[in-house]
Amino acid sequence: MGDVIHTLPALTDAAKKLGDISFDWVVEESFQEIPAMHPNVANVIVVNIRRWRKNIWRYRHEIKAFKRQLKQTHYDCVVDAQGLIKSAWLTRLVDSKRFGLDSKSIKEPLASLAYTNRISVSKGQHAVNRIRQLFAKSLGYSLVDLSLDYGLSRNQVSHSEQIKRPYVVFLHGTTWSSKHWPEIYWKELIAIASNDGYDIYLPWGNEVEKQRAELLCKAEKKAHVLPRSSITELARLLTSANGVVGVDSGLAHLAAACDTAGVTLYGSTSAVLTGTAGKRIMSLQADFTCSPCLKKTCAYHLDSAVEPACYQALNPAYVFHNLQKMMAIA
Repeated sequence: MGDVIHTLPALTDAAKKLGDISFDWVVEESFQEIPAMHPNVANVIVVNIRRWRKNIWRYRHEIKAFKRQLKQTHYDCVVDAQGLIKSAWLTRLVDSKRFGLDSKSIKEPLASLAYTNRISVSKGQHAVNRIRQLFAKSLGYSLVDLSLDYGLSRNQVSHSEQIKRPYVVFLHGTTWSSKHWPEIYWKELIAIASNDGYDIYLPWGNEVEKQRAELLCKAEKKAHVLPRSSITELARLLTSANGVVGVDSGLAHLAAACDTAGVTLYGSTSAVLTGTAGKRIMSLQADFTCSPCLKKTCAYHLDSAVEPACYQALNPAYVFHNLQKMMAIA
């Protein structure tokens, strides 16, 4: 999800510089709602590579239909924003100029062989900035006078009348166990936010996350577990929220794209190259001896008040203080 969201500002840049440009966006089925939110995306073309590669023969007719769909439209050019072999394969299906990163700039160097035009973009920059530069160099415009803008209109979103204001959203779900903020900290943060006058809403994406959300909300009347929600529904919720706190996850990037005031917590992972980026969102990196370790499970074995141990440096009072600073930004 983060990779998809990181591409949105590049489309906004191109629209501001080139006028009535429109894009068709090829995206994995589970993330198709994201490009549909951008006003310059004309068509969302769904791809199912994650499913297809499990049994190519079984899905051969679906794959052929997808290829035919790509060839039905003439495109001035195609830009591979992801830079992987699987995304490069998709660009080869389009009969037009193909732009992508060169072998020294790209994540998977072999992918660059698929492009007719190879673009150099220096590494060591945030992913959002690199994609913006890729599009600018591919389509021929300057980024000098353009600020970061994901292009999602706040006017397109309205929250449910059942949502009580003021409210904050806590994004507790993530993949690696080492990225999970301790439950005791979430409970304390919920209490702090409640005492400060906010209702708190917790989304979930699977049964484990639902059970955690129910446990975290159990002792606080102003804390609520949301019903299972689509990405579009969560975007509406986040856009109207006073603030958001999240761990390293796709939904935290969605909050940044919605221009929601927020704080994202990084312990085992690094915020430098792929952290949440936005005018009103702050990435808090744990100041700890082994952070970021980039390990899926915490390997710290000394005494620690919480687990993962690196989150000792990001306690609830400190997190809420920084959230208040972000919420104060107009």
